[in-house]
Amino acid sequence: MQAGNAIYETIADLPPILSVFPLPGALLLPRTQLPLNIFEQRYIDMVDAALAGNRLIGMVQPLSGQAGDDDTPELASVGCVGRLTSFQETGDGRYLITLQGITRFGVGAEVRRFSNFRQVECDFAAFAHDLKCGEGEHDVDRNGLLKTLRDYLDANDLEADWQSVSEAETEVLVNALCMMCPYGPEEKQALLEARDLKTRAETLIAITEMDLARSQNDGGTTLQ
Repeated sequence: MQAGNAIYETIADLPPILSVFPLPGALLLPRTQLPLNIFEQRYIDMVDAALAGNRLIGMVQPLSGQAGDDDTPELASVGCVGRLTSFQETGDGRYLITLQGITRFGVGAEVRRFSNFRQVECDFAAFAHDLKCGEGEHDVDRNGLLKTLRDYLDANDLEADWQSVSEAETEVLVNALCMMCPYGPEEKQALLEARDLKTRAETLIAITEMDLARSQNDGGTTLQ
């Protein structure tokens, strides 16, 4: 697959160690884009190092959404590596960047190096299929996914650009809906860890249907 100016054909094209950004509720998936506002010094340093090197950063959620004062929360077992494809200095010490997702990876042991940001060993073996564009699209119940989307929009008095939705490739549609869905860190992690595109779509449908059922029972929406 291509991300920015780089092409990643096999997992051999990816490094064994990645700098990681632990961020609760943030979801990056292959061939999607994640904009980030970087303001903390250690992550500014991480971006500087990525720009000076292979431009790769791993997005990983802290376990159970840990954040706050804990500088080294335990990490989830699966993350997604992205290539830094857009970069802007704000003039007030922040960076605005965009990561383009490449493939998921298994989070291994933490590597102790002379840096103030975290780095981990990575195992890409179980996710080699992420590098194949459109892998598993034909197995997705697209009609079921669209029905669930329509039900969610109707329940929340929202609208969608159905022409754009109908024209979107199935992989793009599934992953975009997963990234935009307003669910919590545990649901986002379940979507990330789904075995393949079909399972990811089924997981999103199941999560949404359960939430719609709860909202009907409670007389209102329950989305966080």
